[in-house]
Amino acid sequence: GVRVGASMGGRRDELADLGRDFDHMTERLGHLVEGQKRLLHDVSHEMRSPLARLHAAVDLARQQPARSDDWLLRIERESERMSQLVGELLTLSRLEAGIADATESVDMAELLADIVEDARFEANSRHIRIEYCLGAMADIRANVDLLHRAIENVVRNAIRYSPDGGTVRIMAGKTGNTFQIRVEDQGPRVDTHELELIFQPFCCGSSSRPGDGHGLGLAIARRVMQTMKGRIRATRGGNGGLVVDFELPA
Repeated sequence: GVRVGASMGGRRDELADLGRDFDHMTERLGHLVEGQKRLLHDVSHEMRSPLARLHAAVDLARQQPARSDDWLLRIERESERMSQLVGELLTLSRLEAGIADATESVDMAELLADIVEDARFEANSRHIRIEYCLGAMADIRANVDLLHRAIENVVRNAIRYSPDGGTVRIMAGKTGNTFQIRVEDQGPRVDTHELELIFQPFCCGSSSRPGDGHGLGLAIARRVMQTMKGRIRATRGGNGGLVVDFELPA
């Protein structure tokens, strides 16, 4: 909480520079500490609900042994939910620690074709159309599993928030020295002030619904882009929905 800049008055020497650097350092440390506290609180909150449902299912199985199969299914579902959350947290932790594992040359045409195929299969049950527009392809130096997960997280979000019978557009191609990917959905309009917040862990936005996930997908996508010296950003679509753009060094 200590800041020294104000006590420097109008000085313009090395001590004033040192004071500004000190204030900048303490400001960053403060943000890091607050971020860690918030993450710990959010993890505890996310874990509490499935754990409570697990305990309730165990109690019900004891009280109603004739329906034990029903309660076992509930226990299995909650266990899978917790396992998924822990997996996402481990991935996020490794990325924030700068551990991106080995990289290789990734054929973007092949990787995107796999993602689009999976997206069409998932979207089919709600009659959501996946439009895929392919431009000039390129090879990208990256960890293929992390890159696949980052793009897939965004595409699955687009499907999740799009209305039944809607359309999700995926466009990709090389422009100059960058490889660009754009994912557009027809989901609820996102408030302007949330366009940056949705990339924070456990932030799902005001349009999210119960069961929409843990709010880690976009956070992981951003960390993956940072390890690849690329970037990801979100904007509001012209007719509603969300537009997410990736830029990768080609």
